[in-house]
Amino acid sequence: MNGNKAGKLTPDELVEKYSAMIYRLAYTRLQSIQDAEDITQEVLIKYIRADKSYNDEEHRKMWLIRVTLNAVKSLVSSAWRRHTVPLDDAGEIPYAEKESTDIGEAVKKLPEKYRIPIHLFYYEGFSVKEIAKVSSMAEGTVKSLLSRGREKLRSMIKEEDYV
Repeated sequence: MNGNKAGKLTPDELVEKYSAMIYRLAYTRLQSIQDAEDITQEVLIKYIRADKSYNDEEHRKMWLIRVTLNAVKSLVSSAWRRHTVPLDDAGEIPYAEKESTDIGEAVKKLPEKYRIPIHLFYYEGFSVKEIAKVSSMAEGTVKSLLSRGREKLRSMIKEEDYV
């Protein structure tokens, strides 16, 4: 992978380098381990099957994020998903689970429109411009979502005494 072109990764290289990022992004949106694992597998298979060349590693990473967001969107809007209820929501759990005091837990509780930009910005290190490009939003919208998301996090942390 020298020069300006990024060659095709082997499946092992792909999994090692990008599976965690894809999984975290899918989980951030779906809040389901199983669905995030399914999306991760689906995206990795799409990459392997795609006969595509990439200008550089950043181009490859952006492609993978875009495919991940599209796969998540397809799953969320699927008829099956709209007509099912997660097992967790089906009934009350007979025992109380200890709440985590992690900031990540607070991020998970954000409304979904704030979770993805917050995750991409803070956990994946993307710039506002990159988030706007990959999510098909205006930069101003991304800045606004980040700002409002941070404000919601502040109030949640203050209310629930996180950290």
